[in-house]
Amino acid sequence: MKIIVKRPEDAVGKVQDIPNTLKALQEVVGGHIEVVTLATDLAIICNEEGRLMGLPYNCEVCGWDFVGTIAAVGVNGEEFTDVPLYLHEWVLKWLK
Repeated sequence: MKIIVKRPEDAVGKVQDIPNTLKALQEVVGGHIEVVTLATDLAIICNEEGRLMGLPYNCEVCGWDFVGTIAAVGVNGEEFTDVPLYLHEWVLKWLK
């Protein structure tokens, strides 16, 4: 699935293609995942224990502060999907 990954050291997020598996998402964020729903078709995946682990500050999106590597993913019902194409520009704008 095509997601947008933003690492703390990167100025902007980057589109990345990963398998649609829990393991792949855990590898992206470096641990157990936490899901922050932004809209009916968009969510941010982050490391559930990022603050406890002292991960570096990444960015703020819609009033949420994130630490460590995060991933924007599309949502269809209870499944993660590609980030919808019409949201790419918006997500890349906010993941700075």
